[in-house]
Amino acid sequence: MNTTRFTLDHRLPADHYLAGLRADVTRGLTAAPRTLSPKWFYDERGSELFERITALPEYYLTRAEYEILTGHAAEIAEACGARTLVELGSGSSRKTRVLLDALLGAGTLERYVPVDVSSTALVAAGEALCVEYPKLDVAATVTDFEDDLVLSDDDPAPRMLAFLGSTLGNFDPAQRRALYAEFLEALRPDDSLLLGADLVKDESVLIPAYNDGLGITAEFNKNVLAVLNRELNADFHLAEFDHHAEWNAQEERIEMYLRSRSPQTVKIRALDLVVDFDADEDLRTELSCKFRRPGLTAELEAGGFAVTRWWTDRAERFALLLARPVH
Repeated sequence: MNTTRFTLDHRLPADHYLAGLRADVTRGLTAAPRTLSPKWFYDERGSELFERITALPEYYLTRAEYEILTGHAAEIAEACGARTLVELGSGSSRKTRVLLDALLGAGTLERYVPVDVSSTALVAAGEALCVEYPKLDVAATVTDFEDDLVLSDDDPAPRMLAFLGSTLGNFDPAQRRALYAEFLEALRPDDSLLLGADLVKDESVLIPAYNDGLGITAEFNKNVLAVLNRELNADFHLAEFDHHAEWNAQEERIEMYLRSRSPQTVKIRALDLVVDFDADEDLRTELSCKFRRPGLTAELEAGGFAVTRWWTDRAERFALLLARPVH
């Protein structure tokens, strides 16, 4: 790897992962109803399972977003004129190559700033990108963007902040307001925000995307309990929980649960916590909010962003939008 073009800024304390897990699990499992954050799905096994999910015929989201990117990347590049691309939750940066190609093709891009909690993923992506794009600087940042989104004044302007995938839907309305405020504080008036959003559609399409016929999503969901067993010395019996996904029509969101098959007691020894589950009691593990264009545009405007462009796939299942900060 050409180290003159790759830098890694590690902003997380050594105990960040475990401290965050302990705090979230303590808060979530003592609440009513009980919840866990979806961020804890993604250990090595969980990440592998999610990659399998994205290839399932029922899981339209990744394909729909990729269709938009490949069809409109040149328009996105022209509209933003970004010299720096910042990507949140970048992981392997595979989808981003479509944007990198378009921005480099437009002659504007100088720097790519992937942001992720995993230094391993960032280094692997940085190594590959420096080989594939000999003229691109890669300035990776290891941080949790929910708590610490600080963009460097040294990044060439204008910048585009990309928040791809359907991760926005994992945040409830109050959490999204806080997220927009963080974005607004980090961005300058000439910067832009590229945001992915899954759209409201028929329940017959939504439910199978979170409850596939092969049971991979069920395995993915239960894996969060394996994470707690390993990291917090818990004794969850995965076979005693069933995966359940339902469409909340009033809130327009998918809700994913682990449902206790019988009355049971779980000990989480690292937290000195004992949790009693009733039969059929639900532990909510994920929200996946779905959006309509008027509502999402309005909440972004309330958060200080003006939506300037909106693209969807041909079936109008997913959207990418470009917004400008209004300071």
